[in-house]
Amino acid sequence: QVQLVESGGGLVQAGGSLRLSCAASGRTFGSYRMGWFRQAPEKEREFVAGIGWGGSSTDYADSVKGRFTISKDNAKNTVFLQMNSLKAEDTAVYYCAAKPNGLWSRVVKDYNYWGQGTQVTVSS
Repeated sequence: QVQLVESGGGLVQAGGSLRLSCAASGRTFGSYRMGWFRQAPEKEREFVAGIGWGGSSTDYADSVKGRFTISKDNAKNTVFLQMNSLKAEDTAVYYCAAKPNGLWSRVVKDYNYWGQGTQVTVSS
């Protein structure tokens, strides 16, 4: 079992930055691939970024590439999403998610553990 808790969301001005954190607990943390997803009102949940167990292999949606950075601290069982140059279209609830190690995936259904979400609102 893996429990995920996101934090760090808030209200920021366009061009600003936020760092989201996802604290993971459970005995199988090291066996999972971690990802960040987001869901805006009236839209489907979409992939944002993913990271492998070692932390050096990453994957980003085109919409955030160059602006967002996913990282992890295995010693603290925590995954981060550094968000820079935020835009109004980044406004969404951001979710941390985990899937068993294996093939890379951007598909929501492939992730079987989810946090409660944290709201990010970017004002124009």
